[in-house]
Amino acid sequence: MEIPELLLLVMETSLVSLCMKIMSVLITVILYGRMIEIYLYCSVSPIPFATMTNREWGQIGNNYLKALFAIGFQGFLIMVCVGIYAVLVNNITVADNLHSAIFSLAAYTVILCFSLFKSGALAKSIFAAH
Repeated sequence: MEIPELLLLVMETSLVSLCMKIMSVLITVILYGRMIEIYLYCSVSPIPFATMTNREWGQIGNNYLKALFAIGFQGFLIMVCVGIYAVLVNNITVADNLHSAIFSLAAYTVILCFSLFKSGALAKSIFAAH
């Protein structure tokens, strides 16, 4: 490669590297936040479970169970998203075109961030736990 092409490659990789670091922090925050949400949901479970046997307040316990199953399913969706990301990244060919490989990796990471953001809404809509 010539000098201008190498300089362009350095600029592209530094930009994508910065974006990847930001998205990596974002993904970590999303994953830890979702796990903390699961722990908090489970820690307050005696309160809604106590209302399940009451006729007037039984809906609280039923809604809690729907939301709890949705959060558990959300963890499964997160694992599926990360698995799909791993397969997509593994299939990138670097030998053909380095520029397209860099930007496809960045695109896959953006898609992973988006899918992690949407996993909660998808799980809640599946279990009707709004």
